[in-house]
Amino acid sequence: MLRADGGKLRALITDDEDSISQLIAMALRYEGWDVRTSATGQGALDAMREFAPDVAVLDIMLPDIDGMQVLSRLRSQGVTVPVLFLTALDSVDDRINGLTAGGDDYVVKPFSLEELIARLRGLVRRSQITQSAAPDPVIRVGDLTLNEDSYEVERGGEAIDVTSTEFELLRYLMRNPRRVLSKAQILDRVWTYDFTGKPAVVELYISYLRKKIDAGRTPMIHTVRGAGYMLKAADV
Repeated sequence: MLRADGGKLRALITDDEDSISQLIAMALRYEGWDVRTSATGQGALDAMREFAPDVAVLDIMLPDIDGMQVLSRLRSQGVTVPVLFLTALDSVDDRINGLTAGGDDYVVKPFSLEELIARLRGLVRRSQITQSAAPDPVIRVGDLTLNEDSYEVERGGEAIDVTSTEFELLRYLMRNPRRVLSKAQILDRVWTYDFTGKPAVVELYISYLRKKIDAGRTPMIHTVRGAGYMLKAADV
């Protein structure tokens, strides 16, 4: 895998356990990635600006600024780079909090290195950093457009900022207009890993999209009671 410009993929690994950071970095470098590591939250924020990674691994329990705060600051600044939380916090509430904060994946320590690398590859693919062979990168449903190359979303000509997970969810809905998609179908397409309590995550991200896509406008995202969700043009 390469970046759209043909360069190496870039990963930022932030963990105060140096052995973990170096293990992940070594595995990614072996696959041809460019890797930067950090042991603090502030270091992660600085590296995000200087290094401009394509994906980030972020521990929650850091010695200065915790990972949740780091991600919150990044998202408030409009940084949409996919973030995978790697942490010892393993309760369902911890996972929900991590995803609610804007995280795109959540892995609990101890972890499988092979699985972690696979998840990072998946996040990069979904964030549309790699080159696309699609002749027309723009998907259109009514006045809503999504550009798979530039990662831009607009409705009625107005730009809408979305995270990588929101982007993937919206893309799936827009590729299937006027089709009812069940939570199981959405989970299989957008969340390709096992996650306890995941139906609630679908509801959560649907609500996020509604606030961004439908707020103050004729709704496009509809709930079909007992069946799932459907997106259709506002004038249909």
